[in-house]
Amino acid sequence: MDILQTIIIAIVEGLTEFLPVSSTGHMIIAQELLGVESTPFVKAFTVIIQFGAILSVVVLYWKRFFKLNPIKILDKKEVEGKNTAAKLSTYGRRFLYKYDFYWKLLVAFIPAAFFGLIFSDKIDEMLESVTVVAVMLVLGGIVMLFVDKWFNKVDPDQNISEKKAFRIGLFQCIAMIPGVSRSMATIVGGMTQRLSRKTAAEFSFFLAVPTMFAATAYKLLKLFLEPNGSQILLDNMWTLIIGNIVAFIVALLAIKFFISFVTKYGFKAFGYYRIIVGGIIIIMMLMGYNLEIN
Repeated sequence: MDILQTIIIAIVEGLTEFLPVSSTGHMIIAQELLGVESTPFVKAFTVIIQFGAILSVVVLYWKRFFKLNPIKILDKKEVEGKNTAAKLSTYGRRFLYKYDFYWKLLVAFIPAAFFGLIFSDKIDEMLESVTVVAVMLVLGGIVMLFVDKWFNKVDPDQNISEKKAFRIGLFQCIAMIPGVSRSMATIVGGMTQRLSRKTAAEFSFFLAVPTMFAATAYKLLKLFLEPNGSQILLDNMWTLIIGNIVAFIVALLAIKFFISFVTKYGFKAFGYYRIIVGGIIIIMMLMGYNLEIN
């Protein structure tokens, strides 16, 4: 890839990663239009630059990521007169309360980690099918058209319990089907738990951090273990650095836009957009374009 192709693909990644529109589908179109060959490095690049997008979430919501609940875990007054088991239970509850934010993210992350390991081969098979991506873009678009009506009841208490976090995590597993969009799956999952559109979208962003970090680390390791993998990384280091910087800046702007837009207008516009993109991919396939998935 040359510098222009690197920047354009990073822009596409930054724009689409946190929107409910499927970054995979957009990568297919971008690579075809730019004439970028789907080499092992390019496949890894489109995942590794997710790190820049992840960083944008941490920077934008840094107070949420680094603010712990003000509680002393090992408070002797709270366990006075209790037996050892009761003391450990009390300390455990206080520990989970202090690190409540990270605990909820871990609970939500577990389903994807579990099913991802079990069905990794099947997921890789589906990742080879552009048809699956196109169909899921259209079907997901139809869901987006009606999701505001289906899940329009919002609880006054927007606190996310362990049960709600786990259920949202189960919805994230649906995004293992290429073209679904991780963002769409988790936002819809949040709305089924009677979260507001804004709260559901923000939790989707937070959950992306451990999920995408794991995917990025796995892709880096996989590339590194390939023959001449370390040399490939060294030869393309500047490409990776530029890609991550661009993805970071664009994702930062995309998140701010998305939260403002979806709070005011809902998801219907994204539904129509998904259907159009899925339709474009199907038309390109019918016209004989050799589309490849990342």
